[in-house]
Formats: sequence, C-alpha cells, structure tokens
Amino acid sequence: MTGREEQMKAFGQLLDIMDELREKCPWDRKQTNESLRSNTIEETYELCDALIRDDNESIKKELGDLLLHIVFYAKIGEEKGAFDIKEVCDTLCKKLIFRHPHVFGTDEANTPQQVEQSWEQIKLKEKGGNKTVLEGVPAALPSIVKAHRIQDKARNVGFDWDEREQVWDKVQEEIGELKAEIAAMDANRMEDEFGDLFFSLINAARLYKINPDNALERTNQKFIKRFNYLEAYANQCEQSLKAMPLEEMERIWNEAKKNEE
Repeated sequence: MTGREEQMKAFGQLLDIMDELREKCPWDRKQTNESLRSNTIEETYELCDALIRDDNESIKKELGDLLLHIVFYAKIGEEKGAFDIKEVCDTLCKKLIFRHPHVFGTDEANTPQQVEQSWEQIKLKEKGGNKTVLEGVPAALPSIVKAHRIQDKARNVGFDWDEREQVWDKVQEEIGELKAEIAAMDANRMEDEFGDLFFSLINAARLYKINPDNALERTNQKFIKRFNYLEAYANQCEQSLKAMPLEEMERIWNEAKKNEE
C-alpha cells in the first residue's frame, strides 16, 4: 500500500467513525452547527498556540481536533441534504485550481509576490466570489488579524506605500494626533486616534514581514514568564507584591530578563 493509499484509508476510517458516533453516541447525535461553533473557535486557537510554540506533537493533535470539526460539519450538512464531505473537497479543489492559473493553466508567476498580486483580481472574477476587494475579510476576525488582512488585500491591488520606510512618518503623525487628543481629554477622539496608531503600527509590521499577532503573543509570553519570576521571588521572601517597592520589582524584573539571555 502506498503512502497516499494509507492516507485515504485513514481518512475513510475517520468518516466511518463519524458516522457511528452520529448514530450511536447521544452527545454526538445532538450536536448542531451552532452548538459546535464555540468549540471550533477554541480548537482553532489551540492550534495557533501549538504553531507559535512549534510543538509538532501538539500541532498534530490540534490538527486532528480541528479536522474532526470539519468532518462533523460536513456530516451535519449531509443529514440536511445540503452537502457532504465530497462536495466540500470538490469545491475546495475547484477553487485551488481556479486561483492557481500559473500552476494549472498558462499564466506565469515566478515569485510569491506575483502570485499574491494576482489573487485579488482572480477572486473578483470567481463565480460566487468576492464582489469587492475587502469583502473577503471575515467580520469576526480579531482586530489585529483583521487590520493585517485589510492592509494585505489593499496592497495586492496596488494601494500601498512606494517605499516601506514612508510608513514611519505615518506612525509619527498618528502619535502626534493621539497626544493632542489626550491633552484635550476627549475620550472618543482618544480611542479613534489609538486605533489609527495601532493600524499604522500593524501596517509597519506588514511592510517589514512581521506578523503583528505573533509578535504581540511573544511579548505576552515574555511578560508572563518575567512576572511569574517576580511573583515566585516575592513568595520565596514571604513578601506581598503590593508591599514590594517598585525599585525592587524593577531589579527582579531585570534579573528575569538577564536569565532569559
């Protein structure tokens, strides 16, 4: 048996197991698209966490959990007479072939940048596809991810800085506007300008090939690690963090940073 045959056999077994669970398990039988939705979101975030940690065992496990949800939704669709897993795969295959004319057709694209630049125009031509460039950005995306996707899509149709260094002038401009609104203490305007500053910083991250969501999560993890070190020190000294002088906190914090190096 070839590797592909083994893969297809494993996928077929998964479909068989899903059929049995749906028929014989009271919990699986009662699930709906809506009841599964929040769990699907949770599984997606767990996969993202494993990807950030580059933990192959966890990635394998979380991919399986997410695949289960995909198969589950397809099974529910089949029961409704709406679609089945074959139609899910067929639709995906057609989309992949249509969006890669440089692979399955006669178009040419020799770099990732050339491929990206053609995607938005291809999507606009796609039957049942996006009617506008930004229509494909899901409304429910987290704000940082959404901002990055909006900017990326605009770039693909030519709406971008001529030189990436120009973005820093925009960042400085937004900082100045934020400071002015903070001085005026206009709550609504302060929030607007904070949003503009975030958006410009995310734009800078995009231009310098930095994933802003990953970057922020790395900082979150660094903060957690250093704060836990500080808290463990306080507990060892039988001292309350609230009672610890700020200067001592700073010293222990810097010690934690040094230990990371």
